[in-house]
Amino acid sequence: MTLVSPRRWEQWATGTADNVDRATAEHFRRPSTFGAGGSEPYAQALQSDDNVLYLHGNRAGADPGTPMRVSTMHAARWSAGADAIDHSLLDGAAGPVLDIGCGPGRMIQAARDAGLSALGVDVSPTAVRIALAAGLAVLQRSVFDDIPLEGTWATLLLVDGNIGIGGDPDALLDRCAALLAVDGVLVVEVHRDPEHDLAYEGTLHDAAGHTSDAFPWAEIGVSALCRRAAKVGLVQVAEWTRGGRSFARLARS
Repeated sequence: MTLVSPRRWEQWATGTADNVDRATAEHFRRPSTFGAGGSEPYAQALQSDDNVLYLHGNRAGADPGTPMRVSTMHAARWSAGADAIDHSLLDGAAGPVLDIGCGPGRMIQAARDAGLSALGVDVSPTAVRIALAAGLAVLQRSVFDDIPLEGTWATLLLVDGNIGIGGDPDALLDRCAALLAVDGVLVVEVHRDPEHDLAYEGTLHDAAGHTSDAFPWAEIGVSALCRRAAKVGLVQVAEWTRGGRSFARLARS
């Protein structure tokens, strides 16, 4: 498989790429994104050794007395090289690969190591800068913006909880269905509880007291994911758990 240069990806993305639905991109653009705004704890964690983050959130409409949910996130794993579990997600995969919410780009590098052409998209300027400095093909934009090769991606990745992007799994799955090739597959990292299905407004914090602006986010288990995916013509073809992480592979019905 011939690898595609970052420059070529940018030409597709900013030139005359086919099959771009600009109205859809405008409709789904979000005013705030994961860890952005405020004192930018996500960006700081990507650039420091103190990279434990805490995601705070409550479901919309919850009783004011309901305790805030807090999840711990280790940004060091996002910035490190791909591990054995990450590499296994690409076993038998075809290119081109699109990593949605790619961060500093470890899965892009893993795909390249496997001989696959790959592109990442992420809204974080810091994450994109780090990835580009490493020579990886990454675009700074939302998955709901113009994406090159729409409708022809062989493999889409939504790992590290990125099914939560935008706080609306239905909209995100619909967008993924539009990006996928007819015989493409979508790999999603899911919540360990199969029935878990939660959308909420979150804020990201670090130990130093840095806090992001609020942003919409979601978490979903495999059973809930499959019910939602069926609405856009995607069905589960595999599910597995490894090293405490759970995944599902979806394809067109």
